[in-house]
Amino acid sequence: MTSLTTPSVTQEFIAREDQWGAHNYRPLDLVIESAQGAWVTDVNGKRYLDCLSAYSAVNHGHAHPRILQTMIEQASRVTLTSRAFRNDQLGPFCEELATACGMEMVLPMNTGAEAVETAIKAARRWGYRTKGIPDGHATIIAFNGNFHGRTTTIVGFSSEPSYREGFGPFAPGFVLAPFGDIEAVRALMHRNVCAVLVEPIQCEAGVLIPPPGFLRALADLCREHEVLLIADEIQTGLGRTGAMFACDHEDVKPDMLVLGKALSGGFYPVSAVVSRRNVLDVFGPGSHGSTFGGNPLGCAVARTALRVLQDEHLAERSAALGAWFLQQVQALSHQDIVDVRGRGLLVGIELRGSARPWCEALMARGMLCKETHDHVIRLSPPLVVSKDDLIWAVQQLREVFTTAAA
Repeated sequence: MTSLTTPSVTQEFIAREDQWGAHNYRPLDLVIESAQGAWVTDVNGKRYLDCLSAYSAVNHGHAHPRILQTMIEQASRVTLTSRAFRNDQLGPFCEELATACGMEMVLPMNTGAEAVETAIKAARRWGYRTKGIPDGHATIIAFNGNFHGRTTTIVGFSSEPSYREGFGPFAPGFVLAPFGDIEAVRALMHRNVCAVLVEPIQCEAGVLIPPPGFLRALADLCREHEVLLIADEIQTGLGRTGAMFACDHEDVKPDMLVLGKALSGGFYPVSAVVSRRNVLDVFGPGSHGSTFGGNPLGCAVARTALRVLQDEHLAERSAALGAWFLQQVQALSHQDIVDVRGRGLLVGIELRGSARPWCEALMARGMLCKETHDHVIRLSPPLVVSKDDLIWAVQQLREVFTTAAA
């Protein structure tokens, strides 16, 4: 029998996954067996600093004890009722999330893509019923470089050819503007526009941050034209950028917030659309739903995750540690580094060539990150990461880039 301490066991797991699983991802070749806080351990016993946080789903760190305890306790009582019946966790979850967002109503779903689809449906029906757009003519403005999920509706308005190829025909009703160009958005405004859908920072596009004042100007433009501003904060929300929401950096309150990933602390798929009552009230019985959306297990876990975020001041922690971390990463010197940008504990290193080899070199040193948009290294460790861990991460980055320059 092969020992679990030998590297060959990694290849056994990889071979089995490649044989029996669809090949819709290209992961780094390690196999994680356990995780705690900011660190993960593979099947060979090697530890790695997690600098991806499951694309910001694990803001609270792996296996946070308070969230874990809630999950165990709730799972022992009741996990799923469907929405055919009520449960004792849904109402408190909606109240607590709406209050945290400064909103009035919550519609819970499971995945981020489902929440985006929910926001699209809400915006269109609001446009027809409230704004008076002729039926079938509602238009939503999105942005080049967007990433809002993988459903056919969403990839249909992606500007990335590889996300669209072979999946058409696509739903009409979407137009794209250059990200960060307020005048381009203004030129697309007309009476039938019901919403603008924006990521305050485009994570998948390479941690792209819009020009200062863009979100504020976008909110003002939407208000001027009676258009809903939908902020997709699935990856940027819940403390990641050093504020509760990335929109907070420009004191912008969108009409709809789309949340997911870290909403459950990485324990369970929970997403939600949070908005005003007169927006989400467009849904009536039978017009939208999900068997698992709003289930008691997910709601209980998310309630504790929200409390941990607030009690442990994770957004403030992200702001303080992130400012130091960004400064250190920006000090890196290498001919292939084009730019380093970020906000809070969300940093992107843009390179002249492929970022994959750099991520593999860092993995060999015990630091896990992932390429995004091919040529950008995304660094987004859990918000519970220690200063000492970040000092160690900076040292690994320095040594990798120094070795490559030699």
